Amino acid sequence: AAHTDMELMSSMMQKVTLLEQKIEEQAQEIQLKDRRIAELEEKMKAIQKGEDAPDSSTAEELEIRCLQLQTQVWEMEQFLNDYGLIWVGERHEQLEDLESLNDKEEWPARTLWKPGEAVVSKHQIDFDLILENVKDLNVLAGEGISQIEHTPGGARLRQPEPLPLTLYQNGMVMFNGPFRPYEDPSTQQCLQDIMDGYFPSELQMRYPDGIPLQVTDRRDVVFRERDLPGSFPGHGQVVGHSKSNEVQETTKIPGPKLSVEQFLNKLSKSSKHGEAISVRDSARAAQQGSDGVRSSKEILMETPRLSALERVKTAEEAEGSAPDICTLRIKSESGEQTYIIKMLFTETIGDLRQHLAHARGGDSDSYEIISTFPQRVYTDNSRSLQECGLIPNVSLLLRRRDPSQQEGTGLQTA
Repeated sequence: AAHTDMELMSSMMQKVTLLEQKIEEQAQEIQLKDRRIAELEEKMKAIQKGEDAPDSSTAEELEIRCLQLQTQVWEMEQFLNDYGLIWVGERHEQLEDLESLNDKEEWPARTLWKPGEAVVSKHQIDFDLILENVKDLNVLAGEGISQIEHTPGGARLRQPEPLPLTLYQNGMVMFNGPFRPYEDPSTQQCLQDIMDGYFPSELQMRYPDGIPLQVTDRRDVVFRERDLPGSFPGHGQVVGHSKSNEVQETTKIPGPKLSVEQFLNKLSKSSKHGEAISVRDSARAAQQGSDGVRSSKEILMETPRLSALERVKTAEEAEGSAPDICTLRIKSESGEQTYIIKMLFTETIGDLRQHLAHARGGDSDSYEIISTFPQRVYTDNSRSLQECGLIPNVSLLLRRRDPSQQEGTGLQTA
């Protein structure tokens, strides 16, 4: 019995020891959880404080955004000020109505910009308004007021030349061409600018101070494009369409007709210094040949070597060793004569000058032999035609030699 009591006592002591250890572990776990709960409560308090007052990073982002919007508003006001406009804003009632709409789809259609609304259609063109606004714009552009024009020898007074603008029933013509139909967006924008009382925006880069407009009202005339080659030559019939005698048709662009000399002078002003001479000579020759009055006269020249080779040409062709012959078409300085010369590939520029001197007479050094494309001057008399690339068929020009322009002509020599 004593042994049994000792065993029970020892088992009880072990169980009590295990319970004490378990209680101690649970007490430690409760302490850890209490600390975790305290940390979470601190974080919750910090989050609640952050909602009431934004942190420094959020405030900095808002300040940067505010500065960007202020700069954007200032730039927009400067842009409007350049055109003499002032932003007046919307009425408070409209702003309150817009703020009450949360969904963008519920916005009224009149507050949304749509592509094409800023472009006037053909049926919205007010020609009378255009004519009235042009008068006001011409006054602002200095119509009838002489301006000082600086010349190489001093200065002179000159009135600005008006820009011609012709209004047709189906389009308009500016700068004496080309024809611009009213369906073209650029034409609609140009007329819309004038109707709004502004100078056309497409001319602001070229005429920053404005230029008077000389408007020709031809609304009763239909401008018809020139027929393309191969188009139907007859007149079609349309059901329910009646011809009107009040409407005329024209294909001519208004404006004075330029003479040959005026055209060449204007061409030389727009060309570079090195290209003006050759361009003018080529244009003069082409113009004189297309007028029908001063057409180019072709002169076929026979060279001594070619005449000698003609006698043995048949035999050499039979053997398959016919000589290489090139054909040169050379137009004179005035463009009135065209020399057709057949020469061998091995003959030189000097031989060509001798043939021209024999046919033309005079000094062979009084002119230059040039090609139009590529632009090149052939001055080396010892080079052969094959070396100069004048084979097999080439067109050349003769130009009077000017000692003052031998340097800096901008042409490549060969």
